[in-house]
Amino acid sequence: MLLGIDVGGTHTDAVAIDTADGVRVAASCKVATRHDDLLSSVTEALETILGKVDKNAVSQLNLSTTLSTNAIVQGKTEDVGVIVSSGPGIDPHNFMPCRDFHVIDGSIDHRGNEVRALAPRQLSEAIDACRKNGVRVYASVGKFSTRNPRHENYIRRMVCNCVDESVCEYADFVTLGHQLGGALNFPRRVATAYFNCAVWRLYNQFATAVEKALKDMGLAHVKVNILKADGGTMPLSQSRKMPVQSIFSGPAASVMGIIALTDIFHDSVILDIGGTTTDIAVFASGSPLIEREGIDIGSHPTLVTALKVHSIGIGGDSAISVSGPGGKQDVRVGPSRLGPSVCLGGDHVTLTDALNCINACRVGDVQKSRAAIDAFAAAHSMRPDDLAEAAVARASDSILNATRELLDEINSKPVYTIHELIQGKKIVPKKVYLMGGPAQALKQHLFSRFQLSTEVPDNFDVANAIGAALTRTTWELEVFADTQRHVLFIPSLSYRENIPTRYCLDDAKKDAVNQLVMHLDSLGVMLKAENAEITHASSFNMIEDMEQVGRNIRVKAQVRPGVVKTFGTGK
Repeated sequence: MLLGIDVGGTHTDAVAIDTADGVRVAASCKVATRHDDLLSSVTEALETILGKVDKNAVSQLNLSTTLSTNAIVQGKTEDVGVIVSSGPGIDPHNFMPCRDFHVIDGSIDHRGNEVRALAPRQLSEAIDACRKNGVRVYASVGKFSTRNPRHENYIRRMVCNCVDESVCEYADFVTLGHQLGGALNFPRRVATAYFNCAVWRLYNQFATAVEKALKDMGLAHVKVNILKADGGTMPLSQSRKMPVQSIFSGPAASVMGIIALTDIFHDSVILDIGGTTTDIAVFASGSPLIEREGIDIGSHPTLVTALKVHSIGIGGDSAISVSGPGGKQDVRVGPSRLGPSVCLGGDHVTLTDALNCINACRVGDVQKSRAAIDAFAAAHSMRPDDLAEAAVARASDSILNATRELLDEINSKPVYTIHELIQGKKIVPKKVYLMGGPAQALKQHLFSRFQLSTEVPDNFDVANAIGAALTRTTWELEVFADTQRHVLFIPSLSYRENIPTRYCLDDAKKDAVNQLVMHLDSLGVMLKAENAEITHASSFNMIEDMEQVGRNIRVKAQVRPGVVKTFGTGK
């Protein structure tokens, strides 16, 4: 039995998936998301689900949480000391993410050679300044640390004032930039390391509380995974070190949910209409698109790989407003959510109340919706039916327009899916898939606007939780080999070894796969070598004085995002 929980903006959805004979939803539920206490929402959802199934049959829980995202959006992050070693080039102060930002003289070149040692006095002064400001979490980032992490490791030792890796007197946590991935993008690495530290304490407090709650429920044996922005999962223990990967995991659950629920073969649009937002995703030839370079968090580009999803403030609980003089009123929906719909006990009329009034759905107390719409319409000198119809039309138009804008953006540059780069691809959707609470109620309205086949799959209202439950663990690593220097380095694992001059590209491919398999095995994830994929492989000869002196080799291996089982119908 697999459990999936998705903490959304309005509701926390939970499902239990029975995979003993095929795949089916054994139980599901929705509870209110309490943003000031997400743990209580998770706990309530767990208790509700466990009351419907045999908890002894549960083997795994996959959790999608908004905790890290909310902390950043609401400014509830922790102060971070960011210490960087950049060397010549662009001034790193141009992309400083925080107050306690310090640049230390010293540099390593693109081959991993130390050009200039770190300046000890500058480093000591920077650390003292951070400590004076009460900083307890640090990011250590060097420009070419993915080739040689020497400077980052030295900064960490000085920050922690430690003699070994297990004892840190002055720091609670340090993010090392080279462990975030192998891509050479210094500004993105700085921002990613910063955000990883900024949410570290809050996230770890939540993770500890989740583990305690499971233990109290008699589920200490259950394996817990956290959904990542790229549509994969990572073990809870690993997520404690990389909480930044959990940012935007909710939209990823949308994409994985539709993959689990139905078979997609063509260019398609996926609309996940929740209580607060509508998440818009696009599939090219049946595969979801991905932000190849990494997502932006605020104004800072990062290395966090994510499925390409655009969110707009249209949902079932989006508040209806009216502006303009009599006879020319402009009816708007969202982006504000001022609480639940009137039919569910709220005080402000919403899109769901309007859908109730036009008989598109029957949610909660329909009479309360009608009475509230009547009063709101009268206050603006409108007929109730006109107001409700205008609100639904506005919401549908907003979703259509946002989708068109997203498609225009996608079609203006190369298309990257989770499987490949599709050169010269122009996406022309042939189908629209709807999921989320209001999906069925809005189906005909969206069909009339998109003029495309529009499908609402079974279990559409808990699709995100299904996607979370069935998503498999993913991981990627990059192997760098320099045969002239006789060095192999895997940044994300901080793994280094000596290699012979004859080391070649095929050797690097084998090492990449073997290291990926062994690392996942250490996390309790079984992976057959044949299921690991090589997504990049290159080898360049290095020439000096007209002679070849070695090879520079780079190989990337990964387990791609996907689901372990599907409900697909083959349509």
